[in-house]
Amino acid sequence: MIRLKLHWQILLAVGLAVGAGLATAPGATLLGVEVLAIYDFLGTLFLNALKMLIVPLVVSSIIVGVAGKGGVAGLGRLGGKTLAYYLATSLLAILIGLALANLVRPGEVDGQPARDLLGLSADTGAVLEKVSERGGGDLVEIFLRMVPTNVVAAAAEGQMLGLITFSLLFGYFVTRLDGDLAGTMTRFWRGMAEVMLGITELVMRFAPLGVFALVAKMVGTSGLEAFRPLAGFFLTVLAGLALHMFVVLPMIIMLVARVSPYRHFRAMAPALLTAFSTASSSATLPLTMDCAEKNAGVSERVSSFVLPLGATINMDGTALYECVAVLFIAQAYGLDLTVAQQVAIVLLALLTSIGVAGIPAASLVAIVLILAYVGLPAEAIGLILAVDRVLDMCRTSVNVFSDACGAVVIGRSEGESGILREER
Repeated sequence: MIRLKLHWQILLAVGLAVGAGLATAPGATLLGVEVLAIYDFLGTLFLNALKMLIVPLVVSSIIVGVAGKGGVAGLGRLGGKTLAYYLATSLLAILIGLALANLVRPGEVDGQPARDLLGLSADTGAVLEKVSERGGGDLVEIFLRMVPTNVVAAAAEGQMLGLITFSLLFGYFVTRLDGDLAGTMTRFWRGMAEVMLGITELVMRFAPLGVFALVAKMVGTSGLEAFRPLAGFFLTVLAGLALHMFVVLPMIIMLVARVSPYRHFRAMAPALLTAFSTASSSATLPLTMDCAEKNAGVSERVSSFVLPLGATINMDGTALYECVAVLFIAQAYGLDLTVAQQVAIVLLALLTSIGVAGIPAASLVAIVLILAYVGLPAEAIGLILAVDRVLDMCRTSVNVFSDACGAVVIGRSEGESGILREER
């Protein structure tokens, strides 16, 4: 019996889910239970299983990775390379979005602002309620989140920045222990990491079913009608994300890491498809680490540091989306932004893609912050709500792929020769 590889199973599930979602009429039932409710239950169950793995996997992996580096020099070198890569790729993504938004001008129809044609979504009030208490202080809050008052509470609330800080410190001071104690602690956390990877493999056996349910619910709820009034904006963002994911990032790993982009896509396919269906870099993290280590051949030493950090602060797709969204809204309102204003938007998009990563409705909060700088009303966020969910799925896939490319680039720069060198 032929058994399809996991990425083909997930891809098939996505295709079937689109058909099932379109065929599911509102209010349709199966054995007395609403079909959309069944999709929601299965999708939520899968997401919960993935989220269950995040905290113990991230903590154990980082501690093992840092403890294996043996000191400040190795950790500092790796951290410097990681931050440089993430800043560079995010900036490239924003510049792509800026260029496309100015070239295509999706906020205009026949050369005129599209404000009257588009109108505002009925859900604008709900979004404004979410972001009404947010402000520029959210950019400062990132530093406060790095040092949690209670690490257990941070774990319960999913505050990944605080957990990463704690794990880095814990791993470093494991290296300062006497021989026997250091060995005992390292073996314990290495065992924990191996157990979590085993549970991840178990959860991923059900990934096709979970992905099917998540995508079918999205399509069944939204349909395809929501995309027609915003086709220009939708396609501009999609083109930018595609250019970054299929041209820029592959060129980086081909020219800098000198490995095959095609092999890397194959290695990371299960993680990318899961990221698309879950729209969550954090929820996909267990599978991202599994694919990077077992399929791409990146060492645990590199992946355990680069990938958890990337899932928290590296948001190439989100940064690109923020930039295009603000320019689209400005164009729709007939506002002609100066070069200086557009440069400021680039910098704000770069900062907010990192600074608001841990905030609910993160990209929407960031867009509101940038709109306030430009001088546009926050209500303008309603223009993009209809297509935000699907674009969220797409930009999350870009975020995850950028993280994975970073692991490959940094692994190769650290002298690892077995990355993507042979079929796995």
